[in-house]
Amino acid sequence: MQITVHLSGFTPRLLKPSEQAELLSYGLGITNVVARATARADELTAEEYREGGRILRAKVERLRPKFLAVVGVTAYRAAFDDRTARVGPQERTLGSSRVWVLPNPSGLNAHWTAATMAEEFARLRHAARHQGPSSEITS
Repeated sequence: MQITVHLSGFTPRLLKPSEQAELLSYGLGITNVVARATARADELTAEEYREGGRILRAKVERLRPKFLAVVGVTAYRAAFDDRTARVGPQERTLGSSRVWVLPNPSGLNAHWTAATMAEEFARLRHAARHQGPSSEITS
């Protein structure tokens, strides 16, 4: 994920995983829809995704970022019960926060290269910068 965030222009240099907290200084916060680590998304249950969506919704309502970016269309669809979602900006908002679905940098998404993922992340960065100062939450 760090390489994609960097290549998209969100950070001026490639951050190490241990430097994730520095993303806040760039107006980015990163969290997971589901806190449990797995090798594959299909190891998570529908209820875990729904519960993760409820937790993330509460976080967005509390922090009120301009954008919520969810990494992984499958995770977004399951967490927010939106079967029509595609990568990119969504019609739905969470409170006043716009929602953007980003491609998941998982190796299972071979059709997304580092370069094409970075392009999509850069589209979000461009939209966020043109919305004025804010913080984004990326899950």
